[in-house]
Amino acid sequence: MKGADRAAIMDAAAISRVLARLAHEILEHHPDLEALALIGIRTRGVPLAERLRAIIAGPQGRKVPLGTLDITLYRDDVTAMGAQALLRETRIPFPLDGKRIVLVDDVLYTGRTIRAALDGLIDFGRPRSIELAVLIDRGHRELPIHADYVGKEIPTREEDEVKVRLKEIDGEDAVRIEARAGARAPVRPHVAVPARGVAPVRRTQRSATRKRI
Repeated sequence: MKGADRAAIMDAAAISRVLARLAHEILEHHPDLEALALIGIRTRGVPLAERLRAIIAGPQGRKVPLGTLDITLYRDDVTAMGAQALLRETRIPFPLDGKRIVLVDDVLYTGRTIRAALDGLIDFGRPRSIELAVLIDRGHRELPIHADYVGKEIPTREEDEVKVRLKEIDGEDAVRIEARAGARAPVRPHVAVPARGVAPVRRTQRSATRKRI
């Protein structure tokens, strides 16, 4: 793939710094850890939630409850996914009622994944509040959903793909932007550039026809 089609956004050190900041922001909003719980959205939201949990625990080892959520059956495109739909384990080993939940995911895009996650959580209980923490917010929202904790905002085109790689799953930590396979670069209209010192002539329907005197 050409260098222009692939751009490195974050390396392992940058991801670690971002997660440390997100963990401290969560602690600032939830100093009482008794009501706090983290739930990672499969797939890459799970290791991110585990890392946040470890940072929040700190040297005192104050670990908050941790769950994992598979939102496959709650997606609005599950029928279109067909045979590609793969069910994974949902594990929430604590009651949700009254908890302050922080959902964790890698990339926030259209908002449809988070909407499906919210539908899934409500099936398990009635938390007191639900917040969202994401590593990357790439924009292009289709639903009125926002993240409460954002690692990095990245301006992207709709034809771009944001690839988050984590060592627990992919063997490395990195975030890259890649051109989606088969996507064409946007076509820019041709604009004639006048010679130096010559002002461009704007032709309109009126000026195109000279008035004879």
